[in-house]
Amino acid sequence: MVPPPNFSRCWAWVLAFAACFIPHCALAAPVLGYQVVAKYPHSTESYTEGFFFLDGLFYEGIGIAGHSALLAIEPQSGRVVQKRDLPAQYFGEGIIDWGANVYQWTWQSGICFVYDRFSLRPVKQFTYSGEGWGMTRTAREIITSDGSSTLRFRDPLTFKETHHIVVKDGATEIDQLNELEFIQGEIYANVWHSDRIARINPRDGRVIAWIDLSGLLPPDQMVNQESVLNGIAYDSSRKRLFVTGKQWPAVFEIKVVPRSDQKR
Repeated sequence: MVPPPNFSRCWAWVLAFAACFIPHCALAAPVLGYQVVAKYPHSTESYTEGFFFLDGLFYEGIGIAGHSALLAIEPQSGRVVQKRDLPAQYFGEGIIDWGANVYQWTWQSGICFVYDRFSLRPVKQFTYSGEGWGMTRTAREIITSDGSSTLRFRDPLTFKETHHIVVKDGATEIDQLNELEFIQGEIYANVWHSDRIARINPRDGRVIAWIDLSGLLPPDQMVNQESVLNGIAYDSSRKRLFVTGKQWPAVFEIKVVPRSDQKR
């Protein structure tokens, strides 16, 4: 049968109309830039694996077996006001606050330590399977990364997984997800060995946008090739965003802007 003369045009219109209803997760996320607002001191001995801001202090979990610790730091001076060393066999990873406590888990040991936040005295510990990388929290759940494209949501009282999401930019899975921060309803995630932070929808894993932090720390200020971006903290009361990296000499307070407006 010969199609009517306008069949091709009608079919093209149908395809275009249908495309409007393809889920937006199939589209690549936009890329944003940054402006540096302020700089704060940071120890180049700190191999940053976990980072958050609370009650005027930076809390930092540092890694490398034999040198891992939990630190409470005065931002303006960089002075360590509290420190809890991990036993030498543990490689410290992500940290979160939960109530009066701080959680710090470990890379390959399957142990999450729980400390009293005010004294850093050990309170209890949890066990889990798989690797520990980054950690953040919502008001109800803990969110963890393990170096894959999967983020796992956990019960804070048991540390057991309740559900998970797979992070994708369009159709591409994004793995090597590392340090995490929950900011205004979104998950911010460092990607290991990348200069970008992913902003992730916690409901479906879709990357909403990227923040490109290329050039934030000059190469001549990096200790070695592992001195990569890793550390996101947020001051919710003053809406301040902080970033740092492994053995970086500074913590940067930044403002996210369109890349055309970027200034260092």
